[in-house]
Amino acid sequence: MSPQEEIAPLGEVPMEIEVELDRLVMTTREVLQLEEGSVIGTSRSAGENIDLYVGGVLCGSGEIVVIENALGVRITDFRDD
Repeated sequence: MSPQEEIAPLGEVPMEIEVELDRLVMTTREVLQLEEGSVIGTSRSAGENIDLYVGGVLCGSGEIVVIENALGVRITDFRDD
C-alpha cells in the first residue's frame, strides 16, 4: 500500500496552508491608518521562490505567479519525508 493510500481516510481533514510573500516593519501609525482596501507593498515579485507551510511545518516551496490579475503560488517542490 502506498503512503497516499494509507492516509486516504484523512483526505477530508482541513489543514491550514501558509504562504509567506514578504515581511516588513511598519510603525504603529502606519498600521492604524490601514483600512479595508489598503494596499501593502512587497519587495517580492512574480517568478520568485517562496516557502510553503502546512500546519506550521515547512513542507515545500513554490513560485509566485500572476493569474488573471491575482497572485498565486505554483508548487515547485513538495517534501515527502
